[in-house]
Amino acid sequence: MEFQWLKTFITAANYLNYRQTAEALYISQPSVTVHIRHLEKALATTLFKKEGRSMRLTKAGKQFLPYAKQILASFEDGKKALSHYTQGYTSSLSIGISPIIADTILPFALKNYMRKHPFVEVAVHVLESEEMEKALFEEDIDIGLSCNLPNSREVQYQILYSEDVKLIIAHDGKDAESAPPLEEEDILFHHLLITDNHPIYWSKLKNDLHYQYAFIKTMKVSQIHISKRFIIEGLGVSYLPLSTVRRELMEGWLLEVPQSKITLPQAHTYAWMKKENNQQIDFMKYLQNYRL
Repeated sequence: MEFQWLKTFITAANYLNYRQTAEALYISQPSVTVHIRHLEKALATTLFKKEGRSMRLTKAGKQFLPYAKQILASFEDGKKALSHYTQGYTSSLSIGISPIIADTILPFALKNYMRKHPFVEVAVHVLESEEMEKALFEEDIDIGLSCNLPNSREVQYQILYSEDVKLIIAHDGKDAESAPPLEEEDILFHHLLITDNHPIYWSKLKNDLHYQYAFIKTMKVSQIHISKRFIIEGLGVSYLPLSTVRRELMEGWLLEVPQSKITLPQAHTYAWMKKENNQQIDFMKYLQNYRL
């Protein structure tokens, strides 16, 4: 019996259509037929029954399906374990991160973590919050890093970082010592305000800003990395977490406006887990050592 026969059978049981099965597996439709016939011969039974243009699983097919899935899953687990062994890994850590966090210090911190833990195989998945919860429940990831709180009470969470949100503008090319001070009101009067690039703080912040500065004109941009590009190109200004613009501030592409007439929010980074283990806790503690 070949494992490809089992894979074909499981896929065919899902679609109940040989053409769709062939498309899903990137093989020809005759190959699907051959795989099923070989498996039926090995099992000495019929797995599918055709009814006109449709097909269904026989009682024997329904009986065998969970065992086929179990056999294939065990085989894949074995392949993964063997791959870890041959590459020198003794454990694995699968991390889900939101697009915003992927654009902060995480790459640097992760590089150093992997250098200090060479026997841990690390996988990174960039996910939105809804996808991250699903991935945790399905055990596709061990830990999630998000700007949001989880929706499900079954997901445990912990604050990793809290940081300031500041008004960010394009660098004006002037010397810091001789240039006039940056004034929030003047900047917002002369520039479009880019909003909604963070999932948490914009609703209240927009209300506070419109109350203080009724003249503000806004433009929604859903991603921070696009917002930064727009700011650098002179398209507008925005209130952003400092960790997301630290490199651009250091390189002189952007400027931080230090003062505000309103109370600016803080942005938080949360670690999500479905169940805690020592490796996840160690990774969280490691991340907390890095300054945003």
